[in-house]
Amino acid sequence: MMSEIFPIKKPILALVGPTAIGKTELSLTIAEQFGCEIISLDSMQVYRFMDIGTAKASVEERSRVPHHLLDMVNPDEHYDANSYVSDALHAIQAIHELEKVPLITGGTGLYLRALSEGLFAIEAGDEQLREELHQKLKEQGSDILYKELCLADPETAGKIHKNDTHRLVRALEIYYSTGKKWSAHIREHHHRRNNQIRFEHFYTIGLTTERETLYRRINERTAVMLGAGLQQEVHGLLAKGYHRELKSMQSIGYRHMVEHLLDNVSLAETERLLARDTRRYAKRQYTWFKKAKVDWRDIEKPADIYRSIESFLEGKN
Repeated sequence: MMSEIFPIKKPILALVGPTAIGKTELSLTIAEQFGCEIISLDSMQVYRFMDIGTAKASVEERSRVPHHLLDMVNPDEHYDANSYVSDALHAIQAIHELEKVPLITGGTGLYLRALSEGLFAIEAGDEQLREELHQKLKEQGSDILYKELCLADPETAGKIHKNDTHRLVRALEIYYSTGKKWSAHIREHHHRRNNQIRFEHFYTIGLTTERETLYRRINERTAVMLGAGLQQEVHGLLAKGYHRELKSMQSIGYRHMVEHLLDNVSLAETERLLARDTRRYAKRQYTWFKKAKVDWRDIEKPADIYRSIESFLEGKN
């Protein structure tokens, strides 16, 4: 059982922050300086064939420092926070066995929380039941499913809008597959989390910068992706049969390019929308990480970051 490996006593570093802030280059420098191997904290970089739109580490960058949890599944395969926790823990153990320090780097706040706090056992879900609920949603609409949830789990229903179909289906899936309300699972999970130490030495650095600087970097990143061949990458994915309804293909960058290729949205408008939605995503990332135990550091002051890591590894903080 996964719980048998806890508590993990050896040190673990995490470097998090919004997209385009500069995590990749800084993580490479930190890894080389402090003897780390990098574990991706990115819900999109787990997909094969999706390199440009996910800003995946290049072959040259991977040759500098070993990377883990890239290219784990195909774009039409299921991967979730539960999958990530399992894979990340295996990577952490392997890196520790080499007497190196795991450096978890990325911007997916849910995955960080799942790893550091744990997820309740039903996270993986019941795929067949989920498909049946989606079919019912398609045929009868969200009103019917929302009424079911109000009867089954009124506490959860009160926190979900009827048009939030993802969480609506998830709540019903949990109830019907376990016989227990989602709200009850959450309370039990919080109780277990508060009574179990998972990591004894886990230090998370959050990167920040001036908003104008971040937005400029996002605009530059968008232009670089388009110039590097994002259109050709998405065209190739569609040609392989990875359709636009897939979760992976609905992510930022990919859905925008699909709309350009299939819906005749102009390239200029695609670039504008991609940059705008990336800025909005960056705001959501900050919101996620502000809920976690994060030591915020200005990316423009790398010397401060290196000193804080030194202190952590020497056991001074």
